[in-house]
Amino acid sequence: MEVNIRTSKREEFINITSYVKGAIKESGVENGIAIVFVPHTTAAVTINENADPDVTIDIINGLNEIVPNLKTFRHIEGNSDAHIKASLIGSSVTVIIENGNLKLGTWQGIYFCEFDGPRLRKFYVKIIEG
Repeated sequence: MEVNIRTSKREEFINITSYVKGAIKESGVENGIAIVFVPHTTAAVTINENADPDVTIDIINGLNEIVPNLKTFRHIEGNSDAHIKASLIGSSVTVIIENGNLKLGTWQGIYFCEFDGPRLRKFYVKIIEG
């Protein structure tokens, strides 16, 4: 399943858990795994807390402290910090499917991570029975 998503800020986390749940329901798979993959070099995907929206803001702020947008970066597009953040977070996550449901923790959600927006983006969800 390919999902298009429009981001609205340079840096933001968008909860995409419902898209993954929809892909599982559509597939009819009861037990297996769901793989979420982001095919961009300045975006990522992660699993983190979905109860307090301040957590994602704190992650972005923390990443900005770890990887500021330095004038000494050589990449001509001026978004090397976004490439580094995407590499640190990663381009895919795998979640167990059990009894037709994602096996996430109580407070967990799946997030599309934008580091160079706003843009029209996409991600893929692959459901594997097993």
